[in-house]
Amino acid sequence: MFEQGICGDCKAQPKIEAKQLGGNRATLFVYATEGLENMAFIANAISLVTYFYGYMNFSLTKSSTTLTNFMGTAFLLTLVGGFISDTYLSRFKTCVIFASIELIGYVLLTVQAHLPDLRPFPCKNVSPDQRNQLCENASTGQLAILYGGIYLIALGTSGVKAALPALGADQFDEKDPKEASQLSSFFNWFMFSLTIGAMFGVTFVVWISTNKGWDWAFGVCTIAVLFAAVFVCMGKSLYRHNIPKGSPLLRFLQVFVAAYRNRKLAIPDNAGELHEIQSDKEAALHNEIIQRTEQFRFLDRAAVAIRSDDASSTIPQGPWRLCTVTQVEETKILIRMLPIIFSTVFMNTCMAQLQTFSIQQSTTMDTDLFGFKIPSASIPIIPLLFMFILIPIYDKILVPIARKITGIPTGIRHLQRIAVGLVLSAVSMAVAGVVETWRKSVAFQHNMVDSTEPLPISVFWLGLQYAIFGAADMFSVVGLLEFFYEESSDGMKSLSTAISWCSIAFGYFLSSVVVEVVNKVSGGWLASNNLNRDKLNYFYWLLSVLSVLNLGIYVMCASWYKYKKVEVKEDDLSKDTKA
Repeated sequence: MFEQGICGDCKAQPKIEAKQLGGNRATLFVYATEGLENMAFIANAISLVTYFYGYMNFSLTKSSTTLTNFMGTAFLLTLVGGFISDTYLSRFKTCVIFASIELIGYVLLTVQAHLPDLRPFPCKNVSPDQRNQLCENASTGQLAILYGGIYLIALGTSGVKAALPALGADQFDEKDPKEASQLSSFFNWFMFSLTIGAMFGVTFVVWISTNKGWDWAFGVCTIAVLFAAVFVCMGKSLYRHNIPKGSPLLRFLQVFVAAYRNRKLAIPDNAGELHEIQSDKEAALHNEIIQRTEQFRFLDRAAVAIRSDDASSTIPQGPWRLCTVTQVEETKILIRMLPIIFSTVFMNTCMAQLQTFSIQQSTTMDTDLFGFKIPSASIPIIPLLFMFILIPIYDKILVPIARKITGIPTGIRHLQRIAVGLVLSAVSMAVAGVVETWRKSVAFQHNMVDSTEPLPISVFWLGLQYAIFGAADMFSVVGLLEFFYEESSDGMKSLSTAISWCSIAFGYFLSSVVVEVVNKVSGGWLASNNLNRDKLNYFYWLLSVLSVLNLGIYVMCASWYKYKKVEVKEDDLSKDTKA
């Protein structure tokens, strides 16, 4: 599965034993890379809505949908990064190349923010109702630079997010009991590094954008991504590098085609009669053999060999007519995973509202803290602080206790962990509706419905919904990453990691659709460009009800899912070294 590289051309270098590579020491570079890259990405994910609204003169709704579309694209494109990583490049090379692409995107935004001619004339101190009439629209060239920058960032971060978690997880051997427990902790600490980076992003970078200007903020993001690329390169000599095994999509297609072509063949009762890895050459490409499962039996025909007339031998067949059981089961795993990913999408639709509408809520509230004005875009520091505290507690205290009770190395099953996150997500939306109702009542009580002045209500009341959702994120996001990595076959680890991120992508895209549909069906709950007149509280409560319905769907999908069983060949336990 792995190759151990020392430098650019290591053929002349002495080989390093696999046991000397990988482990916690190698993952330190992964943590540093993720922290720096996520600092830049999250800072923009949180505050770009204010850049669109205040500097590019977008409307309130267009600012929100542009951000959600950018975020959705960034996470959806992880499929591209995951496919390239599994098929053509190692995870390390994928991280380096895509981080470079992301770097170019930040350079474009830095240049645009620095040069006034590349932006429309600022539209400030104008009431929301007058923006459409008084504000200058961005030109085609200005929009081209903007969209070019943000979507280069989306493409770059997609490759990093697809390959980096898998690169870190590759540093632990799932077949070694000691390293298997460290693998479980890796995903928690990967989330911890992601959280630390996000904390710096929503405080330090947001403060810079608010007080020093967006050109400085984008410049800091550029430097952060540059150092992220440097750090991942610094760990190259310590990594266990994966060897790409070819296109997983091609293998899936071969299974479906072979199953169809063999549709008239009978499936043998003895699973041992199905085709499996036979030769040493085939075995060299795999370090696991996945045992046959009963679900989707029609695909088993892809592994049924056509025998000669005397039934004593099989007729040679190509990969489009005969596949191995492992290849068939790899396809079954993907099919079983799809209902899980689709049933977690709605939670991320709820998260999108906290990164758009809740940020806009904060601009109407009192942000004073002991005489210091907190930038609205820094409010997400609240869930990040909760995650910063909860992740070590969960990994070091709750998991060992749960492990003693359940006997499961991860404490609870991955799917159970995701379910906890979905429950907390529904609670968060209900609390958000209550807080928004109170915020609006304060606006009416003080006759400030159309005022641009902050309401006499502390922005920290938004911390309730943020804190609950932060805990939800800790359970669901980490649970999804670990679930998709461990359940996938060796040949599709990056692609599976990308699929887990796609839940966020679909959530952001669905958010845009939900906002539009709710506006039309409700007669304009969110259409007035004035939160004091909108019915955002109704929208939050609707999301809470839909989240409960979504939870029911998820429970059915999780109950139906069957975890994979792997038979490890003894001669595959040793890992070859390769330049």
